[in-house]
Amino acid sequence: MKNDTICAITTSSGNGAISVIKLSGDNSINICNKILQKKNLNEIKSHTINYNKIIEEKQIIDEVLISVFKNPKSHTGENIVEISCHSSTYIEKKILQLLLNNGARLAKPGEFTLRSFLNGKIDLSQAEAVADLIASNTELSHKVAMNQMRGGFSSELKELRKQLINFASLIELELDFSEEDVEFANREKFKELLSNIKLKIKNLIGSFEYGNVIKNGVPVAIVGKPNVGKSTLLNALLNEEKAIVSNIPGTTRDVIEDVVIINGISFRFIDTAGLRNTNDKIEKIGIEKAIEKAKKAKITLYLIDANQDLKEQISEIEKFKKKLNNKIIIVINKIDQKNIKDHNIQNCFYISAKSKKGLDKLQNHLSEDFQMNMNSNEVTINNIRHIEALKKALVNINDTLNGIENKISGELLSQDIRQCISNIGEITGEITTNDLLENIFSNFCIGK
Repeated sequence: MKNDTICAITTSSGNGAISVIKLSGDNSINICNKILQKKNLNEIKSHTINYNKIIEEKQIIDEVLISVFKNPKSHTGENIVEISCHSSTYIEKKILQLLLNNGARLAKPGEFTLRSFLNGKIDLSQAEAVADLIASNTELSHKVAMNQMRGGFSSELKELRKQLINFASLIELELDFSEEDVEFANREKFKELLSNIKLKIKNLIGSFEYGNVIKNGVPVAIVGKPNVGKSTLLNALLNEEKAIVSNIPGTTRDVIEDVVIINGISFRFIDTAGLRNTNDKIEKIGIEKAIEKAKKAKITLYLIDANQDLKEQISEIEKFKKKLNNKIIIVINKIDQKNIKDHNIQNCFYISAKSKKGLDKLQNHLSEDFQMNMNSNEVTINNIRHIEALKKALVNINDTLNGIENKISGELLSQDIRQCISNIGEITGEITTNDLLENIFSNFCIGK
């Protein structure tokens, strides 16, 4: 299948000026020549764009621009031809059919990127970053994906792996001279190296907490007693009437959530049922869900009513804090209904969800606080597969360090190191299986 020439529409469907149809494979230039009026793609220079016409039995199908990228200087390492045609469903299907009739086949999801990986143009973590880049919808998620796609993560892992391989080679060399009882790998230097690698791996694992929320949105639970304005706040943040607003207590019985992008960061706001004692079975379930969501959230906005006793409400928050491990931000709502002169309550925000007064300060605080607490390391992990492999590698490092302390044989030390090297290699694709590749690339869109 690697020798096949594949083709696909690489632009999304819908109304637009142009569509792009891509071919990749050693025979892509020859196949395209068969459907062009000027059959000269072999003669033109690589990385150029040329005007031409698609024809079928002397009938012109479309006037197109042909981009040619000759191997090995293309992103798949093969000959690539991109046909920019008019965005007509009829034209797209006609050109695809002509290419198929002349020897190409339809590409599978992610097959262009898979070929880039198989031909050594990118490693596996960079290939996965391509999918993240396509899916990125904020400045921060774009930055993380771009850094990984350009090899920021890969270069760190390859350096760690290289250092481990060097020491593993020395230890395995000792096994060849076991009768002479010689030691090529200095154990103290090896411990120092392992400790440094352990610290780097732990930092990478630690970055996942932020990488994951950058990718999926920072979960923010909006909690408080009934009628404090939780649903009104959600609607104000979303700029739409997402949640039902009513002065009847207990209106919100289920969890309602949506995403808002604030200063380039995606926040997933979650409106929850009002916290109170109730005999209503359905409302009780909603309150349990509210507490559960607050526990899982990164940030909890606890709303209180400016028209009620503030100190009493804040004392309720202190009780609620014991149930959580995350950050709680106190938000005093409905300030438009009362002239509040006493602003001495620390670490809280005064807003009117109804008129949106003070909302900008709250939003800015959320984005600034998240960025300030982000891992300072440029490399941020946001892939569960990567984090699982790093956790396994960390176990191997700890086993090796314990082995050195207990003066176990070089043969057993070598096994732990090799396992660590293998786990790191799985991330970059230096060690792969067909099942792993199929699982990763099947999630790509067709044409990428």
